[in-house]
Amino acid sequence: MLDIDVIRENPEMIREMLVHRNKDTAILDRLLEADEKWRKLTAENNNLRKLRNSVSQEIGKLPKGADKETKIKEMREVGDKIKANDDEMNKLDEVRTDCLLNIPNIPDKTVPIGKDETENVIVYEWGEKRKFDFTPKDHSQILLDLNMVDFDRAVKIAGSGFYCLKGDGARLERALVSFFLDMHRKQGYTEVFPPVVVNTNAVIGTGQYPNLKDDMYWLERDDMWLNPTAEVPVTNLLQDEILAKEDLPIKMTAYLPSFRREVGKHADTNGIIRVHEFNKVEMVRFVEPSTSWQALEELRGDAEELIKALGLPYHVLLLCTGDQSFSCAKCYDIELHAPAHDRWLEASSCSNFLDFQARRARIKYRPEPHLKSEFVHTLNGSGMALPRTMVAILENYQNADGSVTIPEVLRPYMGGQEKIVPPAKKTAF
Repeated sequence: MLDIDVIRENPEMIREMLVHRNKDTAILDRLLEADEKWRKLTAENNNLRKLRNSVSQEIGKLPKGADKETKIKEMREVGDKIKANDDEMNKLDEVRTDCLLNIPNIPDKTVPIGKDETENVIVYEWGEKRKFDFTPKDHSQILLDLNMVDFDRAVKIAGSGFYCLKGDGARLERALVSFFLDMHRKQGYTEVFPPVVVNTNAVIGTGQYPNLKDDMYWLERDDMWLNPTAEVPVTNLLQDEILAKEDLPIKMTAYLPSFRREVGKHADTNGIIRVHEFNKVEMVRFVEPSTSWQALEELRGDAEELIKALGLPYHVLLLCTGDQSFSCAKCYDIELHAPAHDRWLEASSCSNFLDFQARRARIKYRPEPHLKSEFVHTLNGSGMALPRTMVAILENYQNADGSVTIPEVLRPYMGGQEKIVPPAKKTAF
């Protein structure tokens, strides 16, 4: 959430930002109108209370009589006016809060201005696209041929957009989770395993609500939400806390299943690229404001270290204003190459939110014991999303005989197994 003083002082800058982010500027006009009325009523009530206090002192010194009763009546009317103003101010404050919760973060000046993903900028590339001497299979065909997945039975129990990994598919997924968490631990992150279900305060805190409420699964009976990304529960572990300067930086990592309702909005629903439920390993940092841009580059480096260890070709995109997520000030997307259809798949996003999330979740630190507390800066990075990482591994490491070579760094997590091979015979499961 933006500081309302920043909006008051720079309304045209905010208007321009909304245009660059493809947002309707009417929300700014609604906020400014409500805020102006709220401020006028605040000033009026301050004067009325001052008047009431002053006259009340006079009334106490007056003898009984018509003059005293008149002033008492006048002050009752003043009290009624104060109450009426307070009621109106409460309504206006609800409007202001709603507007503030729906205005996105301000992109950093280094973020390119652009309308959509076509204007993102490639800032780094690593590895070479694999060249095949045979026709490479799509990941979904590989999964089926190696008996690593069951799509039909998953649909039977959960519906379209869900899948069931099995055998070496489940083992490869588990290996990736363990490898990512172990690597992040070596990078200095503390592993946490928070709840999968979160309350509304949590999704407000990281900016998914109300902006993305239609993309999340809401548990209506309990007014709870299925975690859309581990960023939500991990960041909100420190909700409403004031940290000491020596507590920072704090680095956390977590594995959680994540849930999103976005499948139907996209044409690409084949295989496991875009699904309702997916596993992800997340990195979250809480830092002093002066160090957050350096922390963003470190966060990106931590994610890239995982991909390089897996030997997967990738590139890094700096997202333009029109493609950035609601809460971030600057974001890098890391995309893995999937050779079957020569496409790039986003597997990680590394973002600096500045104080945007901390202001919503009320996470502060005290620069010095005697100084006023300030908002921390928060950062988040996927390290990484499992389905698309698996897609890239299967398609890049496939062999002409139908087998898939297991990346060397994952073999210790799979009992030393070097390849996933086609089953000798077809079985019921």
